[in-house]
Amino acid sequence: QVHVVESGGGLVQAGGSLRLSCVASGRTYHMGWFRQAPGKEREFVAGISASAGQTSYADSVKGRFTISRDNAKNSVLLQMDSAQPDDAAVYSCADSKVTWKSYQHHYGYWGQGIQVTVSS
Repeated sequence: QVHVVESGGGLVQAGGSLRLSCVASGRTYHMGWFRQAPGKEREFVAGISASAGQTSYADSVKGRFTISRDNAKNSVLLQMDSAQPDDAAVYSCADSKVTWKSYQHHYGYWGQGIQVTVSS
């Protein structure tokens, strides 16, 4: 059974940094981070291929967020820099056999999500 667990959420000041971690037990697939703010649809944030050779970012976070992974630990990190109030959301990670891009329906196992709050 696959378990996906996120950690590292919390409060960050605008302009500050926060690092999110996701551990997916049982397999090494492509991984993606998504977020959902209150009253909004869930949106893609960043994705990384299983080999860590390719990444993809939403335009809204490009240049500020960095996704990376450590396959020895089955972990995927999302480094959030220059946080903005619009980054506040529940962040979830998920794995996919076929993509590291924004196609949500291709993602299989999802974590429960963690809250990120940005204070201005």
